[in-house]
Amino acid sequence: MTQDDITTELVTLRDYWRYAISRFNAAELSYGHGTTTASDDAAFLLLDTLDLPIDALDPFLDARLLPAERKLLAERIETRVTTRKPSAYITGRSYIQGVRFHVDERVIVPRSHIGEILFAEYLGENGSSFLPDPMAVESAVDICTGSGCLAVLAAKFFPHARVDAVDLSADALEVAALNVAEHDVAGQVTLLEGNLFAPLEGRTYDLIITNPPYVDHEALEGYPPEFRAEPEMAHDGGVDGLDLVRRILNDAPAFLNPDGGMICEIGSGREILEEEFPHLDFVWLETAESQDAVFWISAEALGVS
Repeated sequence: MTQDDITTELVTLRDYWRYAISRFNAAELSYGHGTTTASDDAAFLLLDTLDLPIDALDPFLDARLLPAERKLLAERIETRVTTRKPSAYITGRSYIQGVRFHVDERVIVPRSHIGEILFAEYLGENGSSFLPDPMAVESAVDICTGSGCLAVLAAKFFPHARVDAVDLSADALEVAALNVAEHDVAGQVTLLEGNLFAPLEGRTYDLIITNPPYVDHEALEGYPPEFRAEPEMAHDGGVDGLDLVRRILNDAPAFLNPDGGMICEIGSGREILEEEFPHLDFVWLETAESQDAVFWISAEALGVS
């Protein structure tokens, strides 16, 4: 079936959704960049390409598409299958709790549990049970910022805070700069190139946010093409996945104010971390997909006085 055949025979969004699902299943694609199934990934690719709300497929399913829209959708479905790139790279956009961010191959596709936690804690009826009062936070830092998404969200949730955002990758910081500008938080967010806390000597913060690379080498070796399309540096956490987490835990006390704390995503290394740091009082935070992928630890628990 040629591209011309496809765009002639398929005329509604429902047609392209069904076609995409069939192609994705036949190609045995992998997911995990904001979607978990062929159905969801197809819906995201189509809706985001058409600049429609990505969580509202049903109202548009039977809409007839313009010839140019049909051509673009057919091309992007083919690109998803033949390149195995994540759909977010194909549309150039990703979302955290509905907030849109620019992404491309210079950064990992944003999918941090921390974004979900920030929204749940600060948009809930009773406020946060552990995070500081958002109006009282005057300083925050996002370590391993990547696309800058968590730094942008921090600036939105902590309106009085200066937010530093650090990454080792100059390429990633170029993408972060696009997102900082797009969300109009350049007056709050400062992007810094360097290795973890290295560019921050002499500074202290009310809040440290970090989603460092935490994939172990065995898992990296088994990665499907969709994950190999992302920068390896954004995944590689060492032999057991916790190399950078250990460094962050050891260095964080020097950069925290006494009433502050740190929220950190670590993937699946809870047992290793608790065995190595038995003296630390980790508070493990539940998300929609995990009960022990993110921890909160106060400055006091880290020995900051």
